[in-house]
Amino acid sequence: MRFSTIKKFSVLLLSLFFFAASSRGLSMKELNEIPDLTPEKFARYFADFEYQFHAEVQDEADFLSSQSGDCDDYATVAAEILKKNGYTTQLIAVRMKGETHVVCYINETKSYLDYNARKEANPTVSCENSITEIAIRVARSFDRAWIATYEFTYNPIERVKRLVQRIITNHSAENAS
Repeated sequence: MRFSTIKKFSVLLLSLFFFAASSRGLSMKELNEIPDLTPEKFARYFADFEYQFHAEVQDEADFLSSQSGDCDDYATVAAEILKKNGYTTQLIAVRMKGETHVVCYINETKSYLDYNARKEANPTVSCENSITEIAIRVARSFDRAWIATYEFTYNPIERVKRLVQRIITNHSAENAS
C-alpha cells in the first residue's frame, strides 16, 4: 500500500513539473536537448503559441517564454534549432501586397515550416527547393500574388538579417498592380 502511494505521489509531482514547464514556455536550451528532433516534432511544440505581430524579430527567450509571436520569430528559431540538429535550413521571406511572410525551408525533407501551419496534422509544407516555388506556395496560402522573395540569414546575437541571394521579383504580379 505504501509503495502505491509513493508511486502516485511521484506521478503527481512529475505531472506538475511538466505542467509548469509548458506554462512557462520552452528555452532554447530545452529545445536543443529534445532527442531525435524532426521538423514535425519541432512544430508540435509551438501548436499552442498565439499569433502576435512584432515589427522586428523578437528575442528568442521572449518569444519562447511568452508563447506568442509571428512568422519570423518562429522561422528564425526553427532555422537555428534544426541546423543544430543536422538539418540544412533556409529562411525565406515572401512579400505580398500588404504582407510579408517568413518560412523556414528544410532541404532534407523538401518542405518548409510555416507558423500558420503549426497546428495542422502535418505541420510541414512539401515544396521543391526553389525560392520562386516557395513564394508561389506561400502566396497561395494567403490567396494573394507574391511580389518579391528572398533568402536571408539571421544572427540572434546581433539581431541582424542579412540577404543571402538577390531579391527575386514577380514581374507578372508587379504588372497586375
